[in-house]
Amino acid sequence: MANNEIPVKITVKTTIDEQEAVELTVFGRFYQKNQASFLRYVEVMDEGDVRTIVKVSAEDALILRSGALKMRLPFRLHEKRTGSYEMPFAAFETTTMTKRLEHSYQQGCGQIDIVYDFAMSGSGGGTYRLEITFQEDKNEYC
Repeated sequence: MANNEIPVKITVKTTIDEQEAVELTVFGRFYQKNQASFLRYVEVMDEGDVRTIVKVSAEDALILRSGALKMRLPFRLHEKRTGSYEMPFAAFETTTMTKRLEHSYQQGCGQIDIVYDFAMSGSGGGTYRLEITFQEDKNEYC
């Protein structure tokens, strides 16, 4: 664990085509390094634990997941990026076309807002909105 890591409560909300929303609340860690901000957390799933790292900088963002499933999802505003999604039985190429990439952090509270078109193995998966909010574990209000 790095010295500058802050324990945080993280809420991840994913909305697909402005309809279907999935929300997850977990505890993790936030830190900043080399002009980038990082969130680390573990999601417990039926298939096993999934470790997630979210990296955001002024220019781009990257979500890395490992464990029960592996995923690499890169984002850069107004650019198409190639990533990957791996399950025990198959691996797929993914693409993202980022329409919005915003993030902020101040006084123990932060937010990341990414809107992107998603495709897997060339098939369109819809427009996704990923909203991540986090606050220092000891902060009651942001």
